[in-house]
Amino acid sequence: MQIDLGLLNAVIAVAKAGGFREAARATSSNPSRLSDAVRRAEQQLGVRLFHRTTRTVVLTEAGKTLLERLLPAMNDVESALDAVNGFRDTPAGTLRLNVPVSAIRLLLSGIIPAFLTRYPEIQLEIMAESNVVDIFSAGYDAGIRYDENLEQDMIAVPIGPRRQRFAIAAAPGYLDRMGRPEHPRELLRHACLRGKFASGIMPEWEFENNGEVIRLKPSGPLIVTIGAAVELAVEAAVAGIGIIQLFEEWLSPYIARGALEPILEPWWKDFPGPYLYYPDRRLVPMPLRVFIDFIREYQQRFVLPGG
Repeated sequence: MQIDLGLLNAVIAVAKAGGFREAARATSSNPSRLSDAVRRAEQQLGVRLFHRTTRTVVLTEAGKTLLERLLPAMNDVESALDAVNGFRDTPAGTLRLNVPVSAIRLLLSGIIPAFLTRYPEIQLEIMAESNVVDIFSAGYDAGIRYDENLEQDMIAVPIGPRRQRFAIAAAPGYLDRMGRPEHPRELLRHACLRGKFASGIMPEWEFENNGEVIRLKPSGPLIVTIGAAVELAVEAAVAGIGIIQLFEEWLSPYIARGALEPILEPWWKDFPGPYLYYPDRRLVPMPLRVFIDFIREYQQRFVLPGG
């Protein structure tokens, strides 16, 4: 029996992602094209591979059996092609990363241009989102996360500053008008600009000073989705709407030019820096391998405030 390998790749993508729409996002394709590919694979094989409803796509027993045998074989094909890639003068291929929005602004903007300059034949695909997802079932090669969100059995490579802090600040005009807090609990009487994950979880504001830890849930006139919308909260803080808590590196430019004034600095909470992480497997794809080596080299001279 012969079948187009492209159709099998479509089956694998849909099975890993758990749906056509999710697989389309992971493979930069579209749901209708993947649906057609799966249908043609089923026609060529003569069996149904997925149970489909309006809400779910689940492998049939035949589909599960195929995937159990197919995945190791396809991994061997990828490894063989990647071994050939090692003979090239310039590494090539696609590297897919899933990272938080903060990493785009604070880490990768200084790393990616230099990496692509060194390796012009590597294509980089980066998805920025702040929700914690199973990035490997979605087809990513690696991700960037903080240690509390690292998946188990992963190899983690430090990237960026090894210590970071959450700063808290407000516009001087707001503080002149409403007063300057001298203790974190005073924030409960202030207008605070909060962030919320798309999942609905709203992180507490955490402070620490001389071993004393304080966690608060302040309120205020603006709540934004953590991620791209955070910049709106920063602009609101600059406009004097309220107090904001965010990565120190993010707020530093505003503080440096006087648009924001730091407050409660002895209470700023510090935490370990982020990691690049990827599966523990025998053969690492060439694009990821050279990216890891580049990060390790870059890490030796990558210094940020607090790092």
